[in-house]
Amino acid sequence: MSKFSDFAKARREGTKMVPVPSVSIMPERDLGKAPALECLHLGIDFGGLKAVDDFNITVGKTEICGLIGPNGAGKTTVFNLLTKVYTPTRGTIMVDGHDTAGMGPARVNQLGVARTFQNIRLFNSLTVEENVQIGLHNRIRCGMVPGILRLPRYWKSEREFHEQALELLDFFGMADLAGHEAGSLPYGAQRRLEIVRALATGPKLLLLDEPAAGMNPSETAELMENIVKIRDQFQIAIMLIEHDMSLVMNICEGICVLNFGKIIAKGTPEEIQANPQVIEAYLGSGAQGGAGAPKGGEAA
Repeated sequence: MSKFSDFAKARREGTKMVPVPSVSIMPERDLGKAPALECLHLGIDFGGLKAVDDFNITVGKTEICGLIGPNGAGKTTVFNLLTKVYTPTRGTIMVDGHDTAGMGPARVNQLGVARTFQNIRLFNSLTVEENVQIGLHNRIRCGMVPGILRLPRYWKSEREFHEQALELLDFFGMADLAGHEAGSLPYGAQRRLEIVRALATGPKLLLLDEPAAGMNPSETAELMENIVKIRDQFQIAIMLIEHDMSLVMNICEGICVLNFGKIIAKGTPEEIQANPQVIEAYLGSGAQGGAGAPKGGEAA
């Protein structure tokens, strides 16, 4: 893992990050382009509880961004807001310059937001290729009548589905597994398949919710490499929630830290590791001199 970690860190350190209006930072290469994501004063209440409050962030068009914080900080709730699983109580969500107010999950996905989940959600009885083809339905349509009557347009769409699914699987070295049942795959391969299916929708912003959960060090190293490959190949933004601080610090360009539903810090990995509020949030007020800051291993 160290070889790739050094490579990823070198790539990240070569990226100049600059401030943007939301008091976030953004890669210099993304300036002048519509951000993949802008959140302005976003929040949601559950009864009297402010689960997320005044969440402001800007994610550049090709940025790899980390969202971290202690368990229960509100990270997955943020993802549920971005994908409209939850309707915000207040605030604005802009995807590629478009306000998502009034949109449901399907419309937001069509706009360009795709996600994976903490717990793998595949169609286990379907094949690997069929799982990917489900994601492609956002992008290839033949209409109801051609589908029912099996007209030439239907068969053309079927060929396109097959070719594009295999192309995506091949990118991740999974083309030889296309005919296997998804539920029969090893854990790491299932994680990769879930990412491939999300990519099949043609996202502009890919949300990864604890993608390294349950992975061994070798699988995590492969995941790190794949995340960078996805950004480079598809030129999209990636926002990830992750407790593996080695992964976060090595590949994320900007990091946002949540605690009790509020942002307590934003910055580069180096700034986040040295931030006293972050250290306290993870370890409690007894932490001294940055010892034990989230530099590696798993967060609380």
